[in-house]
Amino acid sequence: MAEDQKNTTAAAETPKSPAAAQASRVDRTFSSSRVPADTDAAGKTTISDGVVAKVAGIAAREVAGVYALGGGGARAFGAIRDAVNATDLSQGVKVEVGETQAAADLTIVVEYPAPIQEVADNVRAAVAGAISRLVGLEVVEVNVEVNDVHIAGADDDNDSESRVA
Repeated sequence: MAEDQKNTTAAAETPKSPAAAQASRVDRTFSSSRVPADTDAAGKTTISDGVVAKVAGIAAREVAGVYALGGGGARAFGAIRDAVNATDLSQGVKVEVGETQAAADLTIVVEYPAPIQEVADNVRAAVAGAISRLVGLEVVEVNVEVNDVHIAGADDDNDSESRVA
């Protein structure tokens, strides 16, 4: 038994590859303390970055005051995807996922007149909570970039009357 613990410790201390040595916001080392002691089944669960990004995107969209996720170009492509019923729920979301931690960067559009800082704080809390609760990862950072404010009716200019005669 003590020999198994030494092997686990030695494996955790092995040098990382040059690609893994790059600066990262998340701890990519595996912690055996995350495995319940009463677990009889052997194996490993791997959660892809895309799953974490989708969870973050869904959580952010549920926050009051969030009109859309992503920049202008991404939203234009998103409108096309929506038209063909292929919505990308991870649009505007970038994540970095390690063994036990995750970090997320979101780009949002806030609905006018919602208080921007309050909406960003609520997005941060909702995304961190969803990733922790649904994926089981510790969230080390959630960055929110607000790149636009949506004004209701501004997109409906074609239906309004012209102001010039």
